[in-house]
Parts: sequence; C-alpha cells; structure tokens
Amino acid sequence: MTTTAPAPAVLSAADKVADALADPATAWPHGRPAGGRAWPQSLAGGASGIALLHIERARAGRGSWEIAHAWLAAAVDGDISAAANANLYFGAPALAFITHRAASASTRYLRLLERLDAATLAVTKTRLATAHQRIDRAERPPMEEFDLIQGLSGLGAYHLSRHPHHEITRDLLAYLARLTEPLPGLAGLPPWWMDVAPTGAPHPDYPGGHGNFGLAHGIGAALSVLSQALIYGVTLPGLADAIGRICAWTDRWRQGNDTHPWWPGQITAQQAADQHVHAELRPRPSWCYGASGTARAQQLAGLALGDATRVRLAENAILDALRDPHQQAKLPEIGLCHGMAGLLHAAWRMAAETDNPEIAAELPHLAERLIATLEQDDHDPELLDGAAGAALALHTLGTNHAPAPHWDTFLALA
Repeated sequence: MTTTAPAPAVLSAADKVADALADPATAWPHGRPAGGRAWPQSLAGGASGIALLHIERARAGRGSWEIAHAWLAAAVDGDISAAANANLYFGAPALAFITHRAASASTRYLRLLERLDAATLAVTKTRLATAHQRIDRAERPPMEEFDLIQGLSGLGAYHLSRHPHHEITRDLLAYLARLTEPLPGLAGLPPWWMDVAPTGAPHPDYPGGHGNFGLAHGIGAALSVLSQALIYGVTLPGLADAIGRICAWTDRWRQGNDTHPWWPGQITAQQAADQHVHAELRPRPSWCYGASGTARAQQLAGLALGDATRVRLAENAILDALRDPHQQAKLPEIGLCHGMAGLLHAAWRMAAETDNPEIAAELPHLAERLIATLEQDDHDPELLDGAAGAALALHTLGTNHAPAPHWDTFLALA
C-alpha cells in the first residue's frame, strides 16, 4: 500500500511515547492503579499490553529487545491465571499472545511459549465444553461465552494466529459456526442474541436483552475470525454458511445508503420488533462498537466470500468515518478501543488489504490530530485506551508494515 503519511513525524511521535514507557518501574508516574485491568497479565491495561508495543518495535528493528524483555518479565511476574475465565485479554492466553509475537523473532521465548500455549489449550477446551453444553440446552449465550475480550472469539483469534490447522482451532471454528445456527424459541432473533444488557448483566433498560454488532463484545468478532479462517484456507464444513448467516443479519440492519452505510452497535428487543433504529443511535466510529470495527469485519467477510459489493460497502463506511467532521468529533480520545488510534489503525489495515488509495489518503490527517492530542496532556500508558495503543497505531502507519504474527489480532482486525 502506498501512503502519503508523513512517516518521520509519525514515527517520531511513536518513538517519543515508547521512550517514555521504556521502564516498567516509571511508566505509571503516580503509581500503578488498583484493579484487575492494571494487573501485569492484563493485555488491556497492564504490563502485558505495554510489552506488546515494545515487542512490535523490536521486531521491526526500531526498538530494543532488552526493553521488550523487561516488560515481558514484568508481565509474567506473579501467579499466572489459567482459570476457566482466562481469556485473550487476561491470564495465560494474553501472555501466550504476546509471547508468540516475541518468539517469532527470538528463540529465547520458545520454552515460555510452550508452557503458556499448553495452559491456553486447556482453558479453551474447558470453555468449549461449557459452550456446547449451553447450546445443547437451547439457552441463549452469555456475553462472556463468545465475545472477543472475554470469550471464545478471542481465544479463536489467538489459536488461528498461533496454529491455524491445529485440532483446537478447528474445534473453535466449529463452535463459532454452531453459534450461528438457529435456536428454538427466539422468535426471529439470531441465536447469538443475549438476555443481558451491553454490560453483560441484566438491566431494566434491556428487558428483552440485546443483539450486539461490535468487535469487542458482539458478533462482529466471530464474523472476523470465521472470515479470516476462510481466507487462510482452513477447510471446515459450514464456515461459509456461518459467515453468510451473520452477514444476512448485519445486512438487515445496515443503515444509511451505499455511499454512507453504517451499522448500529447494538439493538434492543423493542427495536428488533419495530424493525427500526433511529439515526441518532448511530455509534461513534470507534473500534469497539462503531465503524472502525464493524467495517473491517464486513470487509473481511466480503473478501472471504468473494463478495466485491460487501467489500466496497465496508470501505465506503470507513471512508465516511474518516471524512465526516461530525463523526471525527465523536472521537476525542487517543485510544484503540474508544478513540482515534482505533480508527486510524483499522483504516490502515483496510487500506492495506485492498490497496485502497482513497482510504490511505485520509490517514495523514487523522494521524496529525492523534499526535497533537497525544502532545497536549499526560495519558494513561495502557494499551487499549492509552498511550501504548496510540503509539502502536502510529508505529504501524509510519513503518507501513505489520508482519505476521500480527499484533492487531487481539482486536480481530488481522
């Protein structure tokens, strides 16, 4: 992909953030915050996530392996969770994810990866058994069963990247396909419809639960993983049919027009019954619920199915998010999840996938805005919502390269 991005300025901004986060002892100037998200083995907010920034820079020859190693050591410090609720963003699977990236460039980490991978395999098998039992009972899924951050879509993203033709990967893909098969008693709602609110818990504002489109907590992650499996050449009966069932639902709820398409982040049971989503409910173009994520999932689905129209609509959606000042104003934050870095990187990934010059031409403007915001204030160092994630997006844009195993697999973008 060609890009008009001012690479020196972009890389300089990424370097500045990385330099400020070089020492695990000083990365949190006011002390590491309390809570599980900041635990070392948390990919979202802990040392694990910041390690990913330094691993990616070291792999590119732009950072120090000594610094990357220091952060890896900080990430694996203490007891590592391999409980049934461990996931791509926490515990052994999160550490296996970052270690796989390090081991792709250094044999130093192969033994650690083997141990973490074994723990992740065990977690995945337990989670799969529980999920299939739930389907056998014809019950609706809890959010943590299949979403990206807590669930089996996230574990599927890891295994597809780590060993695409392994038995556990096929078992995971078979589960994601089964997730899309009709369940009795849903009255026209999809089988991944949840009885809970978007928080993952029951709430009076969602008496009939909700249907979630997003990559963080919704069916978008399953769509992305299934589509990538088909693109990678994984041969498993039912993959294309499962992708088609998800696409049929997202097509039904696509809003706007062919030039300005968008998808809701979620719908309620009442909206499903009314067959209507008000235009004011258009989500901001973030990765977690908005166009940064949903458009990429649609592009991947179009590429997997050979559907050029779907690819074009997806790319129009991300272009609309990049060009519309009103949409841009909804992203004042810097982060990958809720902010500019997520849109910047998703757009870069989409432009790279199909060598789309229109998308590439919009990236420098957003990069400049992100850099200016980074320079205005101090920011949390974390990966998902903070400076480390913004630096990774800028590093990737500036180098115009994100080699396999891809760092953005944890976002279901590659």
